[in-house]
Amino acid sequence: MKKKASILLAGVLILILGAAAWYNAPIDLMNLDPNEVMEIVVFNGNSGNGTHIEDKEQIQHIIDNLNDIEKRAKPSVGYMGYRFKMTIYLSNGNEADDWNNFIINSADTIRKDPFFYSVTKGKIDYSYIESIVA
Repeated sequence: MKKKASILLAGVLILILGAAAWYNAPIDLMNLDPNEVMEIVVFNGNSGNGTHIEDKEQIQHIIDNLNDIEKRAKPSVGYMGYRFKMTIYLSNGNEADDWNNFIINSADTIRKDPFFYSVTKGKIDYSYIESIVA
């Protein structure tokens, strides 16, 4: 009986430690080639306006900036509202995989449910996006 309890306790401990390591590990936000991006659609949650960014220089700046960001997760369950919702379309017309339809709340906070991600390396060029979307 003690042996089973010890094995069960060790298994639970390994699960908890693994989850903690995963939760705290920095992960790149995205790894997109800006030349593969055809359009970025940004919806401003404050004004209700949407903007289609098709200018290659603007796309280059935004994607390069987002490629340099690492993130850490925090639960976002139950939170509503946002500042900028971004959808990235590739040159083949499809949405980009992985980090698509994410929300930028500030220069250091991103939400992709079910988590908030705090920027740990670099900063989101929030003012640049704001100047385009306004």
